[in-house]
Amino acid sequence: MISVLVADDHPIVRRGLRSTLGETPDIRVVEEAVDGPDMLKKARGGSFDIILLDLSMPGMSGFDVLKQLMIEQPESRVLILSTFSEKQYAIRCLRAGARGYLTKESAATELVLAIRRVHQGRKYVSSSLAEHLVGEIDIKFDKPLHEALSDREFQILCLFGQGKNVTEIAKILNLSVPTISTYRSRILNKMNLETTAHLIVYVIEHRLIETNL
Repeated sequence: MISVLVADDHPIVRRGLRSTLGETPDIRVVEEAVDGPDMLKKARGGSFDIILLDLSMPGMSGFDVLKQLMIEQPESRVLILSTFSEKQYAIRCLRAGARGYLTKESAATELVLAIRRVHQGRKYVSSSLAEHLVGEIDIKFDKPLHEALSDREFQILCLFGQGKNVTEIAKILNLSVPTISTYRSRILNKMNLETTAHLIVYVIEHRLIETNL
């Protein structure tokens, strides 16, 4: 039996995942977490074959949770299940230690396969993401400016793109306002842009966000 910890702040999503996976003979949701700190606490106190992790959660983003978990328990098998576009977020999550990435849109048809594959010690990406990665090989022009950003810088760029101000971002990421301001200046410098408005336009034009937190 494959034991699963589901970390998602939406009770309807958790209930739906428990119901869906309960229909399989070899997979069971044995624990739930409502936010990042809760997930880390339960991961430290138990043993799970697979952790299903949402990227958008209150208090501590799923991406930060993933990075912290990889520091504490690098052997953990984490499968990201998110509303965020896989083309923009999957590679960063896989590099950070996730074993697979699924959008919630595709979960109904691919989730069980993804869990079984990750449980076997393999990585999982959807067929659409695999095609995208193959297509990237033939690209001849320079990479987009945002690919030069660190993971934290990219996260903050996307939050600016959602219309968040410095104070709001500081609260979301549990960082100080001066720290966010420093990140903002660094992002503008790396991307050769001048104002926050330019960052917002860039995010929209490059479709870096497709949903709200």
